[in-house]
Amino acid sequence: MAKQPQIITLHVGIDDITPAIWRRIEVDADITLRGLHHVIQAAFGWTSSHLHEFLLEGHTYAMLDNDGVLDSLEDLEQEAFDDRKAKLLRLTYPGQKFAYQYDFGDSWIHTITVEKIEPAAYKMGCANIIDGQRACPPEDVGGPHGYEEFLKVMQKTPCSQQAKDNLMWLGGPFDPDAFDKRVANSALLRMGWNGWGKK
Repeated sequence: MAKQPQIITLHVGIDDITPAIWRRIEVDADITLRGLHHVIQAAFGWTSSHLHEFLLEGHTYAMLDNDGVLDSLEDLEQEAFDDRKAKLLRLTYPGQKFAYQYDFGDSWIHTITVEKIEPAAYKMGCANIIDGQRACPPEDVGGPHGYEEFLKVMQKTPCSQQAKDNLMWLGGPFDPDAFDKRVANSALLRMGWNGWGKK
């Protein structure tokens, strides 16, 4: 007999940012942590151009297929596990919190809360973004502190040369309060179609 499909609802928020930047996401319980990485990237609008890792119940789950990660793990005292082989359902329970770090230079720490795990009428396949708040910070802006400085310049001195340079660097305007659930879910659909989440 086939096992009943399950859905896990996650709240994912970026640490050390005020006001909060977060997403509420439903994922197929069979998803791996690597798959979850791709879902988080699409949900927030990150570009998946940096390394990442998960810290869960005292264990590190990393990109063991990346030579740069393997070199950095030599300094760790504990063993790291391959995030491509770690199934979310086997590792989580309702109420649990764990961390996802993206871009070790800027060090964007996301706190993930497992809100609920429930049976589903059918296998959902990938993920669905239910809700969220505020835009994702630009890549390579310098982490939470750099983002705070970036916003200060853009909001307090929008006509300054620094603000103009920021816009040129970004390639266009930036609205920190913008969040469009349809756009985020479209990114997830594209991910599903092109197989990005299977890497």
